[in-house]
Amino acid sequence: MTDAKTIAADLRALLPRAHAPYSGVQVACAVESADGRVHEGVNVENAAYPQGWCAEASAIGAAVTAGPTKIVRVFVASSLPGHVWPCGGCRQKIFELAAPGCEVVSLAGDGTPERRTIEELLPLAFRLDPRQVRGG
Repeated sequence: MTDAKTIAADLRALLPRAHAPYSGVQVACAVESADGRVHEGVNVENAAYPQGWCAEASAIGAAVTAGPTKIVRVFVASSLPGHVWPCGGCRQKIFELAAPGCEVVSLAGDGTPERRTIEELLPLAFRLDPRQVRGG
């Protein structure tokens, strides 16, 4: 299990790398895959809204690119003083790759963690059986 204090420090160090010229809110995320590896990302805003992407999407993309397809834990931190949680779209992205009971940890400005499972954050997640999808 990844240590929240270590991840909190790592994410704080990543915040200045976020590209947030419109909102001014920097967000960093780390996803822990089932094999124990941690993949990080930051938010990247774009003037052609909604073409930017959230830190969670960046971290998930890094994990998928590296090979892991199961997420067991997600950590989120921002430049705001309190706790932040993934948006609805990112909750769905997490859900689709999450192991059952995947923990989402929001890290406040002082590093204090608050924890929820992805099922708590997205109780009525959109579920699609991949066997029902037809290729084009």
